[in-house]
Amino acid sequence: MTDRTDTIDIDSAYPLPDHAATRLAEDGYVRLPAVLTAETVAHYEPTITGQVIDRNLMHLPMDQRDTYSRAFLQVTNLWQHDDLVRELVFSRRLARIAATLLGVDGVRLYHDQALYKEPGGGITPWHADQYYWPFASDRTITVWLPLQDTPTRLGALEFARASHRLDLGRNLPIGDESERMLQDELAARGFTTDTAGYALGDASYHLGWTFHRAGPNRSTIPRRVMTIIYVDADIAISEPVNDPQRNDLATFMPGARAGGVPDTPLNPVLYRHSAAA
Repeated sequence: MTDRTDTIDIDSAYPLPDHAATRLAEDGYVRLPAVLTAETVAHYEPTITGQVIDRNLMHLPMDQRDTYSRAFLQVTNLWQHDDLVRELVFSRRLARIAATLLGVDGVRLYHDQALYKEPGGGITPWHADQYYWPFASDRTITVWLPLQDTPTRLGALEFARASHRLDLGRNLPIGDESERMLQDELAARGFTTDTAGYALGDASYHLGWTFHRAGPNRSTIPRRVMTIIYVDADIAISEPVNDPQRNDLATFMPGARAGGVPDTPLNPVLYRHSAAA
C-alpha cells in the first residue's frame, strides 16, 4: 500500500463547476483549477519523470530532430510499468470528471502519455488528436495535467476555441503542414486562441477533435506533463482510415476489431456513474 496523507487525493469527487460541461460542449475544452493538490502532484511526479527518463528513446541533439521530435519526449502507457503511475492513471477523480464532461455513463482508458518538452524544445504544431484514433464517435477526451507551474513560456497547451466544430484539417497529422495550414485557416475563420498558463494542480480537458498546439519551451527546466485519454465506455471502434489509426488499433486495443467495443486488458473501464450510484 502507498503511504498517504489527507492532502494526497486522486479518488474523491471533484467539485466540478456547473458551467464546465457547457464550456466543453461550446469551446471543445475546459480549464479546471486545483484538480489535484500540490502535494498530490509532488507525490507522483518523481516516479513519472523517472519512467520518462528510463523509457525515452529519443537521444538525438535538438538540432538533428524534426519538428515533431523537437516538440516533446513522448512515452505511452506508463501505467503498465509502475504501480504508482497506475494509481494516478486509474484515478476515479480524474475519470469521473471525464465522464461527466462527456455526458456519458462511464469512461474507459484509451492510453496514457507523458509529454515532456525539454528546455529549448520547439513548438507542438496545431493538430487534433482524433486524427490518430479509430473511433466511431466524438466522445473522446484528454486530461492534460502539468506536473509543475506551467506559464506560457514553458510551452503551455493552447486551444482554438470552438474548433472541434471545424471539419477542415481533420486529415492532417501533426507536423509542419498542420501548423502552417491551421494557423492560417483558424485565424481566417475567426477562431480565437486561448494561451493561458496553468498553476500547479490545474488541469484541462479537451475533446478529440479540438485543435490545439503549444509554444516552445523558453525556460531552463523541462515542461513535465502527464496526459490520460478517455473514451466513452461503450464507444464503437471504426474501420481505420490511415496508417496511424491502424497502428493505434494494434498497439492500444490489441485483439479488438472494427464495430466492437475496445474491451481489452489495456482499456479497462475507469468509472461509471451507474456503478457509483
